[in-house]
Amino acid sequence: MSLGALRPSPLVEQATTHLREQITSGEWAVGTRLPGETTLAKSLGVGRSTVREALRALAGAGLVQARQGSGVFVIATTPEEDWSTQLRQAAITDVYEVRMLVEVEAAQLAARRRTDEDVAALGEALTVRRSAGEAGNAAFVEADIALHEAVVAAAHNPVLTGLFTQFVPILKQRLLDLIELLDLRSGDAHHGEEGHTALVTAVVERDAEAAGAALREELEGTLALLRSL
Repeated sequence: MSLGALRPSPLVEQATTHLREQITSGEWAVGTRLPGETTLAKSLGVGRSTVREALRALAGAGLVQARQGSGVFVIATTPEEDWSTQLRQAAITDVYEVRMLVEVEAAQLAARRRTDEDVAALGEALTVRRSAGEAGNAAFVEADIALHEAVVAAAHNPVLTGLFTQFVPILKQRLLDLIELLDLRSGDAHHGEEGHTALVTAVVERDAEAAGAALREELEGTLALLRSL
């Protein structure tokens, strides 16, 4: 079976796409042993190293599995979606509900674990956010998220930090969309200033309950706005 020779670039991505289509279309059913690397390379018009990288990508997507001494077999026809993909495709209200669970706990941990270095970082982040009130929406959102990142970092839990990092790109874009759609800063360029100050103060004073409450109130307010759209 000829798969059709590929154009010169980018070869790995094209090879992966072609092979994935053979699987997801049902051409190669679950349990099928794929042709060998040499055969695939000839059909696609690429080198064996390109085929090898494409097969690794398909394995990472949960579509194929290499069995030592037997070859590469199809194990699924629907690719697994990674966490970043799920976030991009999820409803923003769902994202914010999960964000609330993560950040409220992080804020409480931050209040219990913060160091002098964290206090300095939080103070600087709050100052930058205040200054960004005089800037455009994009700069303001950047400063707002940076403050939240500083709070999560102060929890000193690498899993929480890594999880929140996954949220950051989608949060920045959706928050910017929300601000511009509802013109939230037209009457208050420092939108959310009081709540963020309360959050930082609670963390600095090691008041875990107040830190969690301040952040929950802020996120619940944003979630209510999102649900009203």
